[in-house]
Amino acid sequence: MDLKYNGFAETAADDFIIGDLRDSFVCRQAVDRRFDEVYQLAADMGGAGFVFTGENDADIMHNSALINLNMAEACWKRNVQRIFYSSSACMYPEYNQKDRDNPNCAEDSAYPAAPDSEYGWEKLFSERLYLAFARNKSLEVRIARYHNIFGPLGSWKDGREKAPAALCRKVAMAKDGGEIKIWGDGEQTRSFLYVDECLEGTLRLMRYDWTGPVNIGSDDNGHHKSISGDDREDCGQTHQAEAYFRTAGCARSKF
Repeated sequence: MDLKYNGFAETAADDFIIGDLRDSFVCRQAVDRRFDEVYQLAADMGGAGFVFTGENDADIMHNSALINLNMAEACWKRNVQRIFYSSSACMYPEYNQKDRDNPNCAEDSAYPAAPDSEYGWEKLFSERLYLAFARNKSLEVRIARYHNIFGPLGSWKDGREKAPAALCRKVAMAKDGGEIKIWGDGEQTRSFLYVDECLEGTLRLMRYDWTGPVNIGSDDNGHHKSISGDDREDCGQTHQAEAYFRTAGCARSKF
C-alpha cells in the first residue's frame, strides 16, 4: 500500500492498494481481516534537506503520528496476530553522536531522550505507542530501528532521496574537477545497510520471540568524504572532485 505506484518498477504485490493511511477509514479498509503479519513501514520522511531543515517538522510529526495511531488501532480491532513497526536510528540522543567514530547506538541508550530532529521524536513516540498497545491491548508487536537502508528503485532526485542516491546523483552530474555540495564538514560518519539484508533482519525479528526495539543496521561506518570518493570512482571520473562542505548536520548521520 502507498500513496502512489512505484515510479521505477511494476509492483510485485498480489494486491496493491493506493490510499492514504492518515485516514482511519482507509486503514480499516486495508486491514480488512485478521492478517498473520502486518508490516508498518509508512512514514513522512526523506533526506536531510527534507527532515533536518525544520521547514517540514509539522507535516513530519502530524502525518507519521496519524499513520501509526490509525494502524495500531486498526490492527488491534482486527485482532491482527502480529505487527512490525519500522523505527529509526534517528531516535537516538544527539549527545550519543558526539564521538563521530564511536557513536553510541546501543538499544538501551535511548534515554534520557534527546533526538536531534522532530522526525526522531516522532519515531520515539510511535515506539512507545506500539509498546503501550502491546501492554494494554495485547497487540503483539515487533519494533526495529533501521540504520540508513539503501538499494535500487528508490528516490534519487525529488528531495526524498537518501545519502547513497543523493551522492551518486551529485557525482554523476558533476564535471571532472568540479564540486559537489554535501551536508556537514565531510568528517561525519554513517553506516549503511543494503535493503536485502534489511529484509532478512526484519523477517527474523518478526518471527522471533522478542518485541524489541532492536537495531537493524551495520557496524561499518564510513565518512561522507570517503563515500563520495567511492561514488566518483564508480562513475568513472578521473579527476578529484573538490567538495564544498556546508556547515549543517550533526556528527553522525545527516543527508
